[in-house]
Parts: sequence; structure tokens; C-alpha cells
Amino acid sequence: MSELLTKGTESKGQVSDRLADAIRDDILSGRLGPGERLGEVSLAERFEVSRGPVRAALSLLSECGIVTIVPNSGARVRLISREDARALYEMRVALEGEAAGLAASRADQASAQTFRMLLEQHAEDIASHPEGAYLQGSGDKDFHMVTAQMAGNPIILRYLTRELYPQLALLRMKHRNVVGRGAKALREHKRIAAAISDGDPEVARLLMRRHILNSWAALEAQLSETEEDAE
Repeated sequence: MSELLTKGTESKGQVSDRLADAIRDDILSGRLGPGERLGEVSLAERFEVSRGPVRAALSLLSECGIVTIVPNSGARVRLISREDARALYEMRVALEGEAAGLAASRADQASAQTFRMLLEQHAEDIASHPEGAYLQGSGDKDFHMVTAQMAGNPIILRYLTRELYPQLALLRMKHRNVVGRGAKALREHKRIAAAISDGDPEVARLLMRRHILNSWAALEAQLSETEEDAE
């Protein structure tokens, strides 16, 4: 159970932020599934707070795209449609492609070392389940996050981390990672890392865009299979 948020020890804004973090963790871990109702009363009771901070927290999560609030109906964990998923990947192509180019323009010896250590760990993980998905950690264990941080553009990083990545994580929670994509994705990551480390923005940008389009093609095929199963 999440840590209780007690009244009187924090400001309203702090309580709302911490509550939003707790609910976000529940959503992105799968404890709260897509479409599940987020009742203000039950959340207020669970965290021992008033409904005001709960309402503010749900509003924050709505802004980052993982909660849907319907007037006179309440809040639910967002269900991401195929059209929304396509739009997310179109934005991802643009932002991450540019991030890779910027990372290459700022690359140094430390960049190559960072990628080498990261991808060696990923290779070991994939070797243990070669037919599985590319399961990455968060933060400095995630190839795309590391690349975005190397880009040195705070606006791109903010859009990716606060809006795009949480929505992509929610999308993956419903459809899971695409099976069999792991080894292919790792090879693509290695080529992108090499282009960034070599200081070649044009190639890094092209390879990152191609990589994300490949990822979308694999996910779209899985979406189609899921829809067929539901018919």
C-alpha cells in the first residue's frame, strides 16, 4: 500500500504532487489498468486526505495524458486508441530524432563510454530471453532517456519525460512489449549510439527516426492482432 499522505505536514501543492506521483506509479506499474475508474472519495480515504488534493492530482495526471476526466462522470485511467497511439509515435519520431541529432553534435568520449556500458548490460539481458521484448530500466538505464539527456535541450527533455514517455508507458501496459523485438531493437540502438559517439548528427537523426518507425510498425501489427482477437 502507498505511503499515507497526512494533512498538516505539507502544503496543498506538495500533497497533490506526491499523490499524483503515487497514482502515476500505480498506473504505470499496471496496478491500475486502462479504463479503471479513479474515484475521488476512495482515493481520499486511501491516502487520508481531503478531496481537493485528489482532484488536483488527477488534473495533473490528465495534463500528462494518462488520466481522462469526463465532466459529471469522473476520472479514469486513459484508454489510448490506435489513432492516439499513431499520433504519439509521430511526435516521438520528431522529438527523439532531433534529440539524437543534438546528442551527436555534443558528443564526447564520455558519450561513447556511457553507451558502451549501457548496451553491454542490455545485450546480457536480451541474451537471457532472445525471443522476448526489449525490457529496459528507467532513467539512466533507458537508452532513449540517456539519449534525450545527452541532447542538452531542456524543452525536448521536458516534453518527452512529462508527457510523451508516460503515455507510451501506459500504451505498453495494455499491449505489453512487442514479443521478438528485443534483438532487433538492440542492433538499432547500437547503430544509433555509434552515430552519436562519432559526432554525426545527420546519421544519428536518420537512424533514430527509422528505429522508432520500426517500433511503431511492430506495435501496430500487435494492435491489429489484438483487435482481431476481440472480434
